[in-house]
Amino acid sequence: QVQLVESGGGLVQAGGSLRLSCAASGIIFNINTMSWYRQAPGKQRELVATITLVGSTNYADSVKGRFTISRDNAMRTVYLQMNSLKPEDTAVYYCNVDYISLTRDYGDAWGQGTQVTVSS
Repeated sequence: QVQLVESGGGLVQAGGSLRLSCAASGIIFNINTMSWYRQAPGKQRELVATITLVGSTNYADSVKGRFTISRDNAMRTVYLQMNSLKPEDTAVYYCNVDYISLTRDYGDAWGQGTQVTVSS
């Protein structure tokens, strides 16, 4: 099993920056794709950014050029650097990881979520 602990959320003014972190722990074989999702009030959860094991990234159109996803494989941690934040970025942000267990089964895990609030 994988446990994910997120940190870095908070309140920021429009145009400001925040950096989210998500650290994975647990006895597993490997972690593949790591992602950030977000869910605003009254809306469905949406994919924000993804990074593969080898570092390939993909972003939602709404955050391209403003957000950067990165990872530290040794620390089993994924980051989301968020710059030029807008009020519409306000949401609960969740990290998600796809992993391989010691028995070579595939699984995925979710973090508990961290609130990001951008004031205008």
